[in-house]
Amino acid sequence: MAFNVFKKVFGSRNERLVKRLMKTCLSINALEDELSALSDADLSARTDHFRQRLQQGSNLDELLPETFAVVREASKRTLGMRHFDVQMVGGMVLHSGKIAEMRTGEGKTLVATLAAYLNALPAMGVHVVTVNDYLARRDAVWMGAIYHFLGLSVGVINSSGGKGPDAASYIYDPDYEPSEAQGHKHLRPVYRRDAYHADITYSTNNEIGFDYLRDNMALTPEGRFQRDPFYAIIDEVDSILIDEARTPLIISGQSEGKTDLYTKIDQIIPALTRQAPIKDEEGKPDFGPGDFSVDEKSKRVYLSEEGHQKVEEMLIQLGILNQGESLYDAANIILMHHVDAALRAHVLFQKNVDYIIRDSQIIIVDEFTGRTMPGRRWSEGLHQAIEAKERVPIQQENQTMASITFQNLFRLYPKLAGMTGTADTEAFEFQQIYGLEVVVIPTNQPMIREDRGDLVYLTQEEKYRAIIADIQDCVSRGQPALVGTASIETSELVSKLLTKEKLPHEVLNAKQHEREAGIIARAGEPSAVTIATNMAGRGTDIVLGGNLEAELENAVDAADRDRIVAGW
Repeated sequence: MAFNVFKKVFGSRNERLVKRLMKTCLSINALEDELSALSDADLSARTDHFRQRLQQGSNLDELLPETFAVVREASKRTLGMRHFDVQMVGGMVLHSGKIAEMRTGEGKTLVATLAAYLNALPAMGVHVVTVNDYLARRDAVWMGAIYHFLGLSVGVINSSGGKGPDAASYIYDPDYEPSEAQGHKHLRPVYRRDAYHADITYSTNNEIGFDYLRDNMALTPEGRFQRDPFYAIIDEVDSILIDEARTPLIISGQSEGKTDLYTKIDQIIPALTRQAPIKDEEGKPDFGPGDFSVDEKSKRVYLSEEGHQKVEEMLIQLGILNQGESLYDAANIILMHHVDAALRAHVLFQKNVDYIIRDSQIIIVDEFTGRTMPGRRWSEGLHQAIEAKERVPIQQENQTMASITFQNLFRLYPKLAGMTGTADTEAFEFQQIYGLEVVVIPTNQPMIREDRGDLVYLTQEEKYRAIIADIQDCVSRGQPALVGTASIETSELVSKLLTKEKLPHEVLNAKQHEREAGIIARAGEPSAVTIATNMAGRGTDIVLGGNLEAELENAVDAADRDRIVAGW
């Protein structure tokens, strides 16, 4: 009771913290007129001035009001965007090593520039972590104009797709125009080490993690890419630090071994039957007759006694196992390993859901981002088993050389911060595991969006009929529609249904990742229909009315640009 009275009078801890930070905004706002009067050269020179003050004994907290005011002025001049007061509060939360929960559309990308600039002044490297390569490139180019104006360098690290360690690493350069269509405007290719040694580096959690592992395997200091961890801002922090926290990043090397055994073992799997879950006489969970049971949660498969016996008989018939020997004999454990991998490949991993086939190779689809991960392979023989299942060339099995989880990776940073639209529900986990406090940032304008409840249908057919009806209603009113799906397979199914109804639409999934920027640029146009996997989920900015500027940036030549402009 007393606590409720205290809270009513003084507000919650979150409200008190936001109120205190709002007072600092007054100091920042008081500098606006003075900075507006400066020339571009004088404003840019403030970076050197701040660094000199750091060398003379000032700390980052003392510089915060001035640096935030300078970043806001630079943003106004380069992007025509002025940070709101609540965005300033978000920047202060990030600088203090906390998580800022900000609603969708409140400008998290712009907020990050405040804390990134301030913490880049000691020249020890700031990492801005995004959930995919597209966002890393987009945000670096978009916000790079601010940093470049203020004299800071900006690096970008993308997945090399198995093309070598120095592929897909860039420095932001406003004067760089790629000579080839596949290049990225304003992103000049550099060595990966140079991109990491920029003042601010945009990358994904995967790339930073794998490069950390490679650095730990380097034989000389010169062979390392990264500097020691200093400060990281993680976008969509709940996805990376909670959903994917225990996901292991593994670097493997090829081990010696024959691949033909995977093909032979694959032949026996179709003859095995799955046990159906039942309840025993006491009502406890059990399994019915069959050869194997499945634990969907842990993605494991277990042979029953009958299944074990049947597998041994079939292996003897194939000449793989000698008569009288057991799968569990020490000399035959490798066979058990292959059987387990083959079962998992057939039962737990689906084409166009967990992976796709491209150029006769199995390409993993990230379950969290919906994007392909070229060059990445499952371990423990699973990838080879899937290759055998899909009748594509089988590569040699890998052995683990280095491994780390995202949880342990980001605990290496002395200072860590994050942003997301959904963190308060995981506030306890963030505090307990990472020591990170969640601060809910108020919206700049009152929230007027209506969030409706879920609709549940008895059958898939009814559900899809309702989806098509909703889309037709949106199109008739000139409203753009985005249809989110859980897999490539489902996105293609919805596409077929729309085609049947003669409704024009675009599909964005891992198979069309090269067209992503163009599809997203047009997704907000009147009556546009876009079917997407979670590729169009976290961090994707769909501009209502369409995004002409983004479309023009992806034009191949002058004729293509003219065609796009004419279409508007």
